[in-house]
Amino acid sequence: MTRVTDAPGRPSDATVRRPHPLPKRPLRNAATVLIGRGARFLTRLRGGGTAFPGLIVEHLDRDFAARALAQLPYGVVVISGTNGKTTTTRVVTELLRGQGLAVFTNPSGSNYSRGVVSALLGRVDLLGRLDADVAVLELDEAHGVLFADAVPPRFALLLNVLRDQLDRFGEIDHTAELLQAIAARTTGAVVLNRDDRRIAAIAASLPHTPVRFFGVGASLAGRFPGDDEMHGREQQHQAVHDADVLLTAIDSARATFDFDGTSHAVDLRLRGSYNMVNAAAAIALVRAVLGDGVEDTELLRTLSAVTPAFGRGETIEVHGTAVELVLVKNPAGFRLAIQSFDAADCATVIAINDHDNDSRDVSWLWDVDFGSLRHPGVDLVTGTRAAEMALRLRYDDVPVAHVESDLRRALDRALALAGGRPLRIYCTYTAMLQLRRLLAAMTPLEGIDR
Repeated sequence: MTRVTDAPGRPSDATVRRPHPLPKRPLRNAATVLIGRGARFLTRLRGGGTAFPGLIVEHLDRDFAARALAQLPYGVVVISGTNGKTTTTRVVTELLRGQGLAVFTNPSGSNYSRGVVSALLGRVDLLGRLDADVAVLELDEAHGVLFADAVPPRFALLLNVLRDQLDRFGEIDHTAELLQAIAARTTGAVVLNRDDRRIAAIAASLPHTPVRFFGVGASLAGRFPGDDEMHGREQQHQAVHDADVLLTAIDSARATFDFDGTSHAVDLRLRGSYNMVNAAAAIALVRAVLGDGVEDTELLRTLSAVTPAFGRGETIEVHGTAVELVLVKNPAGFRLAIQSFDAADCATVIAINDHDNDSRDVSWLWDVDFGSLRHPGVDLVTGTRAAEMALRLRYDDVPVAHVESDLRRALDRALALAGGRPLRIYCTYTAMLQLRRLLAAMTPLEGIDR
């Protein structure tokens, strides 16, 4: 068994950067970049979103992204699925950088194609040249199909299919069809979750595409229920594919991964058992991208130092209090998040919004078992649907000390209630973004312009 606990070493010096050729249509690129950067400047002046310049460019020059990304020696890597996209994209990006590659990614969290274009505007030169070896892109399931139509990925990683934002995606089998379409457009290898039956089934539709699998060992299967187990099916999906990478053991912050016939125990800074599965997926993808060129020791050392993506188990120190933001957006993700942490060691807050990026319909909360929060209870619930959340907890006999729908007042009260204890906030997407902005006013925070 290989055990890795120390910090990562330097990126490999063996990787030789090659000069990229002049991209197609350099004059058209120059005009597009100037217009896009102008739109970005005006958007920032008005406090707008990061994706708007990309939307402008998509209308003016539909092939801009394809031309910019066609230069990359290792091509484009697409990561999609219901849960874990942002964290897994972060892990894959860091692992590839640890192998000496220059990586372009979309770090803003905008996982639509326009978000990718906006990120490109900040990285290409005036002629459209992109100084990178590979692109690692998180893409929303629906927009991933549109992106793959325009820019076929060389590699794709499909994580899972769970009921999420039914008012937007519709039923779960439709989401699986969207992911299958991304896989069908992939020109190189596809990496699939063998433990999600809808994801694993995509392999049958790819007779001419190399397919690799990741998953969890038999002893851990019960900790990660699939969507069917949460909605009435008694028999768990039985994995029928051998996995290139398996998560075989979890011990607090230590995870054990099996690949190449060897067990590798790694102390992780990532929080939550679900992120250990994401790490297994990331290892499998990097092995597919680099093939025999992977340096396993460096890979594991880099993995041991990767920190959580913003809002996904991220911990922020505020006036001596450790505030942990845990994103929750569907029943399976919320259930795994609760199971991953000890409620007794902190003050607990739940922040539920119902904006467009959350899901207008919050009935999914009734599919979550909150019983493990009964002792010592929830200190505060907040968000636009605070009252509904408090009612839901009451049905599971979970005591709620305070209800405050306004997030600003709720954060101030929660910090006072914590009394120096760590503060853990389970939050939906827009609530997480709002809370991060509020926290940024109290302490310097990555990814927030002050």
